Amino acid sequence: MRVFHVDAEYTNSGRSTRALERLREQLDAMRSRAEGERSFEHVEREIHALFNEAEREVLGEKLESLDVGLPHILIDDQRHHRVLEGTQTYTTAAGPVTVRRTLYRSARNRAVVPMELRAGIIEGHWTPLAARQAAFVVAHLTPGEGESVLRELGNMAPSKSSLDRLPKRLNRCWEAQREAFEASLREAFVVPEDAVTVAVSLDGVMVPMKDGERQDKRARSRAAGKQTKGPAGYQEASCATLSFYDIEGERLGTVRMGRMPESKKVTLKAMLSAELSAALGQRPYLTVVKLADGARDNWTYLDALVPEGVAMVDFYHGVQQLKAALDAGYGEGSAKGQAQFKKLRHVLLEDEDGVEKVIRALVYLRTKHPRRKRIGEVLRYFRRNRHRMGYAAAKAEALPIGSGVVEAACKTLATQRLKRSGMRWRHEGGQAILTLRALVQSERYDHAWNLLSGTYRRVVEVPDNVIELSQRRAA
Repeated sequence: MRVFHVDAEYTNSGRSTRALERLREQLDAMRSRAEGERSFEHVEREIHALFNEAEREVLGEKLESLDVGLPHILIDDQRHHRVLEGTQTYTTAAGPVTVRRTLYRSARNRAVVPMELRAGIIEGHWTPLAARQAAFVVAHLTPGEGESVLRELGNMAPSKSSLDRLPKRLNRCWEAQREAFEASLREAFVVPEDAVTVAVSLDGVMVPMKDGERQDKRARSRAAGKQTKGPAGYQEASCATLSFYDIEGERLGTVRMGRMPESKKVTLKAMLSAELSAALGQRPYLTVVKLADGARDNWTYLDALVPEGVAMVDFYHGVQQLKAALDAGYGEGSAKGQAQFKKLRHVLLEDEDGVEKVIRALVYLRTKHPRRKRIGEVLRYFRRNRHRMGYAAAKAEALPIGSGVVEAACKTLATQRLKRSGMRWRHEGGQAILTLRALVQSERYDHAWNLLSGTYRRVVEVPDNVIELSQRRAA
């Protein structure tokens, strides 16, 4: 058995040679031509188009050199027989290229194109670089916007529908091997050298769903005599971050994760636990800080997360709760309420016994206004989280006390891309975008793309006793 290799020289070098000669002739003609009133932008566009045309010719020749013209081949130990030849157009980073290629079929009636397998053609249409660039663009822009941007750049010009399909199909491949891919990403990740603290955070963000039972929810609300306003049809996606800080409390880097709605955030929590375990495997002496708002499900997970670490309810959520209680007691916007808020906020942040003093102030306020339920709710919030509100001690050790990083992740991963006007998502499409954006924002896109694109390549083997049909007839 031998592996079918590509010769160092192109098998049809005349095509690229002619393209380069034509490019040279066209450039020479441009130099000798009087430009007249043409703008330099026009000249730029013309030169770009000429080089793009030559690039497509060279890429087409290279693709054809990867074709196999033998009676039968082996792919993954399965014999495939040649059935026909034809032409196919592929999207390259320089634009569309039409080439001849050979189709083979296995005994199981599975058709393959060796050229595509050897080149790593993505989803039967995209060359690897074109797919990588298109996926990057659509991670940040809508397919319609991506189509416009790519056309303006003057290279490839895929349609809106192609840009819409690509991330979903890539996501199927990623999800099928997600755990193995993520393990590879973690293995390659290096904890920042100056890191002394790692903060673990998770949060949720409501996203509009196509399958969110919007109409049914509104119908149930009407039947119950309730108002039908609000985010019916929305479900909670989840985001998580693993952030590293130096001894001065400066953030050095963050790994971001995002998942579409799922009961109890099961997948996201497993991902976050694995990331923390890998980081501590490299640097066992990192101080672990667990940060979240007051949501009980978040703390059920974080309290059980090993190691124990330092638990901190986001300071700014605590402050919002405090203000709500003071507004209920003194009146929203009242001078006395504002003065008391400023005083207690400072106490909560700077006093080692700050949370207990705030609780005593809230007890007094509830006694004074026993019918104002909001005061009692906030008091219970502070009592429930008092052991997670040691802000002064955390500040003294330059530990983070706010969950702003994960809240920002919710905004940049989900809100900015998934909650634009008129958008509604199914799970697969939304997850494709969240995964791509998280990889980009975590500076893992290069490695992740190498893993993903590698799944589209196959080794083509040729039995030793196989010869070209023309040679057999000659014998």
